[in-house]
Amino acid sequence: MTRSHGGDAADEVLDTAPTGVLIGGEWREASDGGRIEVLDPASEEVLAEVASGTVEDARAAVDAAAGALPRFGAMAPRERGELLRRAFEAMTARREEIARLIVLENGKALTDARGEAAYAAEFFRWYGEEAVRGAGEVTTAPSGANRILVLRQPIGVAALVTPWNFPAAMLTRKIGPALAAGCTVVCKPASETPLTALLIARILEEAGAPPGTVNVLTARRSSEVVATWLADGRVRKLSFTGSTEVGQVLLRAAADNVVSTSMELGGNAPFLVFDDADLDAALAGAMVAKMRNGGEACTAANRFYVHEAVAEEFGRRFAEAMAALQVGRGLDEGTEVGPLVNAASRDKVAELVEGALDQGAEALTGATTPKGTGFFYPPTVVTNVEPGSAILRHEIFGPVAPIVTFASEEEAVALANDTELGLVSYLYTADLARGLRVSEALESGMVGLNRGLVSDPAAPFGGVKQSGIGREGGHEGMLEYLESKYVAVSW
Repeated sequence: MTRSHGGDAADEVLDTAPTGVLIGGEWREASDGGRIEVLDPASEEVLAEVASGTVEDARAAVDAAAGALPRFGAMAPRERGELLRRAFEAMTARREEIARLIVLENGKALTDARGEAAYAAEFFRWYGEEAVRGAGEVTTAPSGANRILVLRQPIGVAALVTPWNFPAAMLTRKIGPALAAGCTVVCKPASETPLTALLIARILEEAGAPPGTVNVLTARRSSEVVATWLADGRVRKLSFTGSTEVGQVLLRAAADNVVSTSMELGGNAPFLVFDDADLDAALAGAMVAKMRNGGEACTAANRFYVHEAVAEEFGRRFAEAMAALQVGRGLDEGTEVGPLVNAASRDKVAELVEGALDQGAEALTGATTPKGTGFFYPPTVVTNVEPGSAILRHEIFGPVAPIVTFASEEEAVALANDTELGLVSYLYTADLARGLRVSEALESGMVGLNRGLVSDPAAPFGGVKQSGIGREGGHEGMLEYLESKYVAVSW
């Protein structure tokens, strides 16, 4: 295995992660021997190579999952819950190892990675508890002629496709409810960050997941692998987290076999600051909402709408806080912002900023791509942004905050809703009535009211409009993997 110059500690972490595909309880190489190079975004060097699964491997994974489904689906809910509980305990015990592996392949700062590792483990704890709560119901038909018995049954083999920005949490958020419901899974993690997913698969295996229950296929030819799964009638569920554009393609493919889909797609989150807001709290919330994971999050605040009465002060103080962040290699002590995941991501961020500046926006801090090794971009605040600018229309996915002013509540809501996306919105105000009124008016699946963080394993996560279909997390997350069967019976 090729290593970067990450040092002995990095090599030790890398040695714990498997590099093959997991199919039917067996770790193996790809059927054609293909490999994927995994890069360190900070050094641009090769960290490791993992198997690049083929269409043949994809079919074998479904064979394994379908074969394991009857027995696993019939397993007592408590047993499935205990399996997830053991996985939670193992992930908690290995939190530092998981966090360092995330940093190496994703680039995020170690503090962010530690937070993700803990958050990811919580999905196994939550769904370990939810496994025993897949209750049905019994009611009497309104006519009195019979009883209406509703059973909740596993939907079947579930295909889980995850992104690179939260390689641990996005996987556990899908695997947890699927296993709790009694489904078996075939998983395809992002090619940029496969090592974390493979380590989690090994942890589940060690926690007692029966062979074939969890199958993980790393693959460079993602579209071919996922298309193979969707064309297989035994796959009854697709859960995808990624861009809206790819989600649209997968929805069309899923239609052929009428596969149930859960889609967590792109975001373009507005962050509203009203004139009566506590600016200290709003600034603290803005830093969390914008800079969690260095801005590479679908929940990241993407557009800042600030009342004209406080916009100058907010922009100045926000820029000072952003400029004070320490940028560097994720594993280095004190680093608060790591590199972006790859060159394409960095170049896209730079292009959006340059476009805004060309249209008359002003950079309060940052806005210059550093020279040298690594996919770094500085924390950036730009103000006087034109409302129709590309930087406001596209998901930035980087450490950049564009600011636009507004004069009234109605204008703020209109600006916030002026997008085809609707994952999350944030707003700060001291007026609770206004806060709730605006929360209802915002077209998004989630709202942070005087909070810069909304993610919670116990809460339903998801968007409206082109930001997705269905919910992950909470009790709703497990219902996505259960079918309701109605039995008419008299007694």
